[in-house]
Amino acid sequence: MDADVEALRALETLLRLGMIDQRAEIAIARTVGRTFARLAEWEVAELADTVLKDAPEIDLELLRAVADDLLPVMEQLHSHIWRRHLASAAGRLLVRGSADESVALTVGFVDVVGYTRRIRSMTTDELEQMVEVFEASTTAAVVEGGGRVIKTIGDEVLFVCDQPDAAARVALALAERHDADELFPQVRVGLGHGEVLERYGDVFGEPVNMAARLTSLARPGRVLINRPLADVVDREQFRVRRWRVVPVKGYTRLEAWSLRRPRMSTADADR
Repeated sequence: MDADVEALRALETLLRLGMIDQRAEIAIARTVGRTFARLAEWEVAELADTVLKDAPEIDLELLRAVADDLLPVMEQLHSHIWRRHLASAAGRLLVRGSADESVALTVGFVDVVGYTRRIRSMTTDELEQMVEVFEASTTAAVVEGGGRVIKTIGDEVLFVCDQPDAAARVALALAERHDADELFPQVRVGLGHGEVLERYGDVFGEPVNMAARLTSLARPGRVLINRPLADVVDREQFRVRRWRVVPVKGYTRLEAWSLRRPRMSTADADR
């Protein structure tokens, strides 16, 4: 109860100082609550799995004791990670030079091929391993490529990049990864470029919808992009070819372009 009161007082202080308005106060409470609820569920599940792995039944006293020891450590970890992300977000704002929530970004969806069919024959442990490899490898590729993961949606990962070429490199690396690492599931990727609304850690707008639709059309191990992205990517780094115009949900004529690496020259092939 004390923690709830302190949280409400913090929001009221921000409101009183004019740093947020009434609308933002409600949205912040909702977004932070949803985020930490998911985090808490995962942490409790991991804790219970580790501490009670071989126990015949749940030992509440043992869980309480372990939680008391770990709580200060986890609070420090949460604070450290939050500060790092806060600094990163502030840095992006300075580079952008505007606090406007509407910004040009490249949005990507990464989708596991045949997910529904595959999980029918998987054990829980096998599914857990596949999800862990998929999420960890995808997150690493996105972050190393200069982007950021917005969220995971079942068997999909939604990410964004400020630079179109960076998004293209990330997409190709993920689409090709299964060939080099069989533990990483085969995926397909869709990219949409354009103005999006960034709001409370999520993104909205037509590029998001286009990326989702293009992902559903892409073949396994392939990347499809929208016309605005095809117009701005570096043609020396990437091979872009008009794929086809197709009707999909929400679009009577969606123009799709394939993205690939450039063909190797004879001299490069001989090296």
